[in-house]
Amino acid sequence: LSGQALHLLSGQSRFQVDLVAEAKATSSAATEGPDAGAATEEAKGRFRVVNFADPSAEGTGAPPEGAPAEGLQNGDTVMSETSLHSSTGGQHHYHYDTHTNTYYLRTFGHNTIDAVPNIDFYRQTAAPLGEKLIRPTLSELHDELDKEPFEDGFANGEELTPAEEAAAKEAADSKGVVKFGWIKGVLVRCMLNIWGVMLFIRMSWIVGQAGIALSCVIVLMATVVTTITGLSTSAIATNGFVRGGGAYYLISRSLGPEFGGSIGLIFAFANAVAVAMYVVGFAETVVDLLAGVNAIMTDETNDIRIIGTITVILLLGISVAGMEWEAKAQIFLLFVLVTAIINYFIGTFITVQSKAPMGFFGYDGSIMWENMGPDFREQTFFSVFSIFFPAATGILAGANISGDLADPQLAIPRGTLLAILITGIVYLGVAVSTGSCIVRDATGSINDTISSQFMANCTDAACKFGFDFSSCAGKKCPYGLQNDVQVMSLVSGFSPIITAGIFSATLSSALASLVSAPKVFQALCKDNIYPGFSMFAKGYGKNNEPLRGYILTFCIALGFILIAELNIIAPIISNFFLASYALINFSVFHASLANSPGWRPSFKYYNMWVSLAGAVLCCVVMFVINWWAALLTNVIVMGLYIYVSYKKPDVNWGSSTQALTYHQALTHTLHLSGVEDHVKNFRPQCLVMTGYPNSRPALLHLVHSFTKNVGLLICGHVRTGSRRPNFKELATDQSRYQRWLLRNETKAFYTPVFAEDMRQGTQYLLQAAGLGRLRPNTLVLGFKNDWRDGDMMNVETYIHMIHDAFDFQYGAVILRLKEGLDVSHIQGQDDLLSSQEKSSGMKDVVVSIDMSKDSDGDSSKPSSKATSLQNSPAIQKDKKSPTVPLNLSDQRLLEASQQFQKKQGKGTVDVWWLFDDGGLTLLIPYLLTNKKRWKDCKIRVFIGGKINRIDHDRRAMATLLSKFRIDFSDITVLGDINTKPKKENSSAFEEMIEPYRLKEDDMEQEVAERLKNSEPWRITDNELELYRAKTNRQIRLNELLKEHSSTANLIVMSMPLARKGTVSSALYMAWLEALSKDLPPILLVRGNHQSVLTFYS
Repeated sequence: LSGQALHLLSGQSRFQVDLVAEAKATSSAATEGPDAGAATEEAKGRFRVVNFADPSAEGTGAPPEGAPAEGLQNGDTVMSETSLHSSTGGQHHYHYDTHTNTYYLRTFGHNTIDAVPNIDFYRQTAAPLGEKLIRPTLSELHDELDKEPFEDGFANGEELTPAEEAAAKEAADSKGVVKFGWIKGVLVRCMLNIWGVMLFIRMSWIVGQAGIALSCVIVLMATVVTTITGLSTSAIATNGFVRGGGAYYLISRSLGPEFGGSIGLIFAFANAVAVAMYVVGFAETVVDLLAGVNAIMTDETNDIRIIGTITVILLLGISVAGMEWEAKAQIFLLFVLVTAIINYFIGTFITVQSKAPMGFFGYDGSIMWENMGPDFREQTFFSVFSIFFPAATGILAGANISGDLADPQLAIPRGTLLAILITGIVYLGVAVSTGSCIVRDATGSINDTISSQFMANCTDAACKFGFDFSSCAGKKCPYGLQNDVQVMSLVSGFSPIITAGIFSATLSSALASLVSAPKVFQALCKDNIYPGFSMFAKGYGKNNEPLRGYILTFCIALGFILIAELNIIAPIISNFFLASYALINFSVFHASLANSPGWRPSFKYYNMWVSLAGAVLCCVVMFVINWWAALLTNVIVMGLYIYVSYKKPDVNWGSSTQALTYHQALTHTLHLSGVEDHVKNFRPQCLVMTGYPNSRPALLHLVHSFTKNVGLLICGHVRTGSRRPNFKELATDQSRYQRWLLRNETKAFYTPVFAEDMRQGTQYLLQAAGLGRLRPNTLVLGFKNDWRDGDMMNVETYIHMIHDAFDFQYGAVILRLKEGLDVSHIQGQDDLLSSQEKSSGMKDVVVSIDMSKDSDGDSSKPSSKATSLQNSPAIQKDKKSPTVPLNLSDQRLLEASQQFQKKQGKGTVDVWWLFDDGGLTLLIPYLLTNKKRWKDCKIRVFIGGKINRIDHDRRAMATLLSKFRIDFSDITVLGDINTKPKKENSSAFEEMIEPYRLKEDDMEQEVAERLKNSEPWRITDNELELYRAKTNRQIRLNELLKEHSSTANLIVMSMPLARKGTVSSALYMAWLEALSKDLPPILLVRGNHQSVLTFYS
């Protein structure tokens, strides 16, 4: 039997072996056990590696007869879940492998781990459209077999926010959901929303005021704005899968959470208030009807409130009943509305004698000609436009329920643009037809006929039909385009249908808004941009209906209905809608400008400049409609924008803002590289060997104080000592510590490298760190406090790092604190880190590295093995780990490590500028004292000089400093630098270097040379004699420093240089030690001897 299972016990191989052979053509082969089955070739579902077979296991040389040899082809054997249908009922068999959670495909008929392209690899977790598969990771295909596969990470920000995961989960659960096509979902909705009450009770008045020509211009202007926005909406909606949330979703996913969050809130609110506006429009019509038959209940305003409240409760009932009911109601309302429009057009062709006194005479050229030009009465062109424009809004009604559409990418462009076209044509048709068959003023009195003798003096179009309405010139008549808003009822074939049309237009718009607002608000709350609103994210039922949002919308609408004065609210709503239109247009422009490879909408009929023009037009129209409402809208949008920017929601949607930032950074970096550096623009760009950024806080804080907003700061970290470097861990550390730096508001980059030893790693960083002009030019190290305790080869490495910096033309800076710098060995340090990482969940746990107080210079020598996750203090987040009381030195160390975080108060920064290194020794303290924390500190300058010329030297230095425009409080000239140091200090130095001397005079030359070769750091008697004067100077300077600068906040001093190859590293280290011991924080600085200061402008 070909499908027979082959069992091999896992001998050497760590995989359990379960081989499936290629099936014969018969897919219904009988099965023996659950492991074997007819492997039908449906390479479709989820596939999982079951093992790597080892042919030699248990001595089986070749596979048994039943299994063809091809089964063992690569040793990468594959079993698929769905291809194992047993003949009994086709249930799936799952094979779990403990080591990997990856599914595999059968590739080209062979069993291999590599997978062919498949849409399911690109899905976001449990996406509504299907199952997410995980493609094999690079490690699984590439690493050696004995290596543990890595944990699966997500590439390039594919991980979902909790909100998106929840949405995806809901989408996966919701079977039997109602989804709409483009006609029912978008076209019907948009048409209903655009044809508002304006069509029936304002269009004729607009023609009366503006004339036929300008009315058409007004309609076309509004249509241009909505068409451009429709095109932009289509472009964004077809650039990837659209979830629920309409305008908010489109804007937030393209422009980022700041704009999306502010517009989402405003848009939801505008929709809620629009419900009130439409309901009041409906109530007003009802109240007019009641007044016509003398059936007013109380007075007009209160009747509007009563009817409005009843109406909005009924609408709430329809929408809460579910989208399906709401869609049925919309179709019915559309039917009524279309009937009313047709009824009006039929009526224009039927001239009835009884309607003539009211100004309706049927189509006539003279009437059309008379009504062609404008006749503004108490209005202007723009005021009429602002009254009409709200009738054109509503184009986003379809996009707002994007989550309920079967195929939003097809439905939104097709439905929206067609709706704009149809409604635009109808508006134009109504404008032309009303203007062609109704005169502007009519008395309504049948007696205003004219006798034949007066015919000659009569000039109005009505005269042709035997009526004289000239009496209207002096007083306001009740009928005609200008005066009677119900003219369309008068003209229509059967006037009650027009009333029904008005009801239908208002109720459908109200219903659409009542559904849009909660949907948009729900999407906004799911993303958790405004933390207080998260309760509204919950959905109910199979359609995930936002019931809480409906209640909230109902309350807002009810509140505004009770005001019952909508002339104030209407312009604000129009402005809110226009603000979202402007941003949708701007999104398209911005995304095209950012030139991101991810911006590739399948809708091609858009243009970035047209979209920009659309955005500008929307802003212009906002101010035309109502300038104070436009200002208010802008203030609210900006306020919300600033709030969201300040809160920095933890989301990453790959917005065009990110893409544009990258694009600009790249362009500027390239521009910068084309320009030679100028001394005026010199900035200290520091490569600081911090190790993990949180392990030497004092070093990071001090350097950050003078590089923040001035120059580049790179935290270099050399990771050594690993036989097989774990590059994946390096990458995760890189992103985690970069986040840590950002959270601590440290403007720096973290750059870790793997290397054989410290020196090699530092060389890598000195050569490769940075980009173009953004490259470090100064190496900053911590002083190696423990140099006498460990292996002297570490000192050799440390000193060579300084030499390498000079070789690469870098400046070098060493910071020494008498307490030390490295705090990584103190337990609980990482709690700081982990508490900040809490928000990002477990994936960001920081493992505390026990540095065993190893050294301050050696930037990272992790202990032989990084502490395992379990006993790391960072893990025990909830229950506080019992903190070991710190010993005194650790307490001091922790205090010292925070000292540069505090305000420095009135102190001094002492600059010992003994040797001219190009001015870096002076520039660093100047930059420091410019900062807020250091601004109360005065700079005191100390220089060397001859005793007989002290005044002259001081004056020369004062002149130089004033030319450099650097403020100083005092200059001290030291004439006694070259006097011999005190006896006890000299003997202490001799004692210190004693263990490191070669003492070649006491041994044979060959032995001495051999020892020097094996321990190159040893100090020869010869060099000690040669550099006796320099040694004495370091000891003497330390005495002077204690005398003059023992109370300084910081000492900045020229670093002594040692010639490479002649001064041994132990002697150089001893000089640095002797110079800087027992002092306040001291910064030893040596520039690269090129000017960094200039007094030329």
